[in-house]
Amino acid sequence: MTAILGWGRYPIVDTEMIRPRTMDAAQRATVRGDQTVARGNGRAYGDAAIGGRQTISMTHLNRLRSFDAEKGVVTVESGLLLSDIIDTFLPRGLFPYVVPGTSLITVGGAIAADVHGKNHHQEGGFGEYVESIVLAVPTGETIRASRDEHPDLFHATIGGMGLTGTILEAAIRLRPVETGWIRQRTIVAKDLAAAFSAFESSDSVTYSVAWIDCLARGAQLGRSLIFLGEHARSAELHGNALANRFPVGRTPLSVPINAPAFALNHWTVAAFNELYFRAGARKAASPVLVPAHPYFFPLDAVGNWNRIYGRRGFIQHQSVIPTQNAQGTLAEMLGRIAKRGGSSFLAVLKKLGAGSGIISFPVPGYTLALDFPMRGDLFSFLDELDELVIAAGGRLYLAKDARQSRTTFEAGYPDLSRFREIRRSTDPAGKIKSRLSERIGI
Repeated sequence: MTAILGWGRYPIVDTEMIRPRTMDAAQRATVRGDQTVARGNGRAYGDAAIGGRQTISMTHLNRLRSFDAEKGVVTVESGLLLSDIIDTFLPRGLFPYVVPGTSLITVGGAIAADVHGKNHHQEGGFGEYVESIVLAVPTGETIRASRDEHPDLFHATIGGMGLTGTILEAAIRLRPVETGWIRQRTIVAKDLAAAFSAFESSDSVTYSVAWIDCLARGAQLGRSLIFLGEHARSAELHGNALANRFPVGRTPLSVPINAPAFALNHWTVAAFNELYFRAGARKAASPVLVPAHPYFFPLDAVGNWNRIYGRRGFIQHQSVIPTQNAQGTLAEMLGRIAKRGGSSFLAVLKKLGAGSGIISFPVPGYTLALDFPMRGDLFSFLDELDELVIAAGGRLYLAKDARQSRTTFEAGYPDLSRFREIRRSTDPAGKIKSRLSERIGI
């Protein structure tokens, strides 16, 4: 048995690790599995990629199978990292349509979570650009699924958290880009109402995301920096950018040890937030060119950044609130968070559209993601936030979840019965089971 954990470092679970090196071996492991689920690069924050008894590591299935240059479609094994796709194809003028906040996830994981990026309000999630999937299911079949072949299974697999079968291979459509630079503009929002106004007035911009000072209170509640971005065209480059149209990613630094518990507290976070807000405000005067890697994946430059929260780890609480209820509910949540203290400097607000899969996380509205270091009263406090989310018609993101209740989950996902029915058709014996699915009863 091996002790493994998610990116939030909670919970730590013993599991039997199976490490296939071929798609045939992964298919056999799926058929023979006993309460098993596939696992990519371990960037799900909680227990979604940890099997009930066995876990199939897909990291050896990391080969590029084919590329259709005319259509811009790449076919890869599911264990290939997004960073590998970017490193290979960005210098050739192609980039994934959707990327989350890290490039260090596998393609299979991106599909299973239907990951979203800063452009979801405009272009949808990762699943929108998946052309087809090859799926191993416990009944012994290997099924090719797409919008035309086995469409129900296809849409259950996108955002299905690996519970419909083991994704072996996928064909992904890439975006043509002229450069590897992003033209970024920053808007300073003095409070939450101003942040919402900035999002709505910038709805036609491809990329938008806000950093929120989650400790600000009173008249400054929800003060934010909103970062807007577009892929820069060749004619917009100048200076060093013109000489280097496709800059490469940086070599990551690393957090070598677990930070002591006292290092991340109300005072250190408040000081960081004040400095970060002021620095961002000073840069808001004019647009700047930012390389794609630091724009999309700023924390990839800090290896093992999850150690900042110490040995006990952290919980990320990411919810989405439908548009009509978003501002009022998020104001209430931020007010409670600021009063309690103890949250981190990583507080992100984005606008979302509809999800691609049957139980994909996104709904049209706003998503707020915050990190909370583990401490005694955390779960009871997060239960309070869950109640606000569900009362507003929202839901929690399964790829980030480590502790929500079955009641909270079922209240947020109305198409759950359809998903369960499709899942039973490919896994009638219930061989696929993750710690997440066991906890919330998917």
